[in-house]
Amino acid sequence: MPKQKTDRGAAKRFKVTGSGRLRRRQAMRSHLAEKKDSSRMRRLARPAEVSASDAAAVKRMLGI
Repeated sequence: MPKQKTDRGAAKRFKVTGSGRLRRRQAMRSHLAEKKDSSRMRRLARPAEVSASDAAAVKRMLGI
């Protein structure tokens, strides 16, 4: 049976931490930043954890 290929789009969007948790970038930061509060922009800059309901699908795409 051939090896499973990693979904390259998913590999660019998700990272696995040392403890095995999945991290993702937060939405709503890329444009229209002028009207957003600086504290909100800082919060959006921090990576978020992938929800439990999506984690299985993401792991499958990453080949984990």
